[in-house]
Amino acid sequence: MPSPTVENYIKQIYLDHPDDPQLFLGMKRLADAMGVSPGTATAMAKSLANSGLIVYEPRSGSRLTQHGEQLALHVLRRHRLVELFLVEIVGLDWSEVHSEADRLEHAISDKVLAGIDRMLHHPKVDPHGDPIPTAKGQIDVTQFV
Repeated sequence: MPSPTVENYIKQIYLDHPDDPQLFLGMKRLADAMGVSPGTATAMAKSLANSGLIVYEPRSGSRLTQHGEQLALHVLRRHRLVELFLVEIVGLDWSEVHSEADRLEHAISDKVLAGIDRMLHHPKVDPHGDPIPTAKGQIDVTQFV
């Protein structure tokens, strides 16, 4: 199971270009998004590349592999379902659930996530209107056209 740090990097790379995962994300932009130095982001990118989650090119930056994209979609599914659960069931305001979901997305099991999905009647979007990936790691973009 990947660490929360790995999941956060993979999620950030995905979120930078969700419509075209073949585009490279530069190290400065990734470092800024993660709140780290470019050197730290580069070291993590090399590690992620060695794990087969991204393709890293020194002057271009990084992009997800197919395996990395599937991991990113799994993390996004957990995050977005937790956000919706916190709004619909716990009663938190939608403006405050993002940071809570950032913490919980790494700890929730697939079993609990499936229960949340059933409880919420298999929602398609989170409280912010962002699509929730399916359990198979797909996003139905036809509903947003």
